[in-house]
Amino acid sequence: MPYVEASLPPRPRGAIRIATWNINSVRLRIGLLQRLATETDADVICLQETKATNDVFPADAIAAMGYPHQHFQGDKGYNGVAILSRLELDARGRRLWAGKEDSRHVEATLPGGIELHCVYVPAGGDVPDPARNDKFAHKLAFLDELAGDWGGVDRATRRILVGDLNVAPLENDVWSHRQLLDVVSHTPAETTRFDAILAAHGWVDAVRQLHPEPQRVYTWWSYRNRDWRGSDRGRRLDHVWLSKPLAARLASAWVLKGARDWPQGSDHVPVVVDIAQPRR
Repeated sequence: MPYVEASLPPRPRGAIRIATWNINSVRLRIGLLQRLATETDADVICLQETKATNDVFPADAIAAMGYPHQHFQGDKGYNGVAILSRLELDARGRRLWAGKEDSRHVEATLPGGIELHCVYVPAGGDVPDPARNDKFAHKLAFLDELAGDWGGVDRATRRILVGDLNVAPLENDVWSHRQLLDVVSHTPAETTRFDAILAAHGWVDAVRQLHPEPQRVYTWWSYRNRDWRGSDRGRRLDHVWLSKPLAARLASAWVLKGARDWPQGSDHVPVVVDIAQPRR
């Protein structure tokens, strides 16, 4: 199974370890970010829903954790993304999706020419009807743009996309495929677009490459469910995608399930991958 409850196994020799987590407020959970860094020994940590404008982002505290190379973008409210790295970063800015400046994307280049994208797809509200729900319409537009041309996509590029993509695409990515077909995050309108994004860019779903269906894999359990372990009504909303050259070097992929029990933890848990260093 892909789940681990505490510290991950040592990384394969020479591999780069990348973690992604919807932290649900980086300032509130700065101590848990330190715990994540300690328990995973990640070289790169990508965060979503940082809820911190750039002027209050805790850059110094994170640098003191061993991540001096940072690229982040934040707004007031519920958005914000960040790439935190022990390795040198060449920050490449951000992209604006679906006509909104809402801090849902940053990108950078890692050593070895690896292009890294940290993305936070809109949740989409509660009503899965774009005619009645502007938030759902925005989400669908965002997904459509992700499937579009990024400006000369080369499938040979060493590219990684990580983040809270707010879609559980497969039957065993949700606790009940039948009951969630009309629930935002698992509707056909979303999952078909998800498939289109993967196909358009030749992405490989890292977790499912190593842990294919019918294994049930979740990364999110609602705060409303106090007995989240007992009911296990989860969804896999957090993803790591690799271009095919990097997918061939994928060594391991893990979901840090135990983080859901951390004091004042997020409702999401981190996803961690190890990738063998590519040759130049």
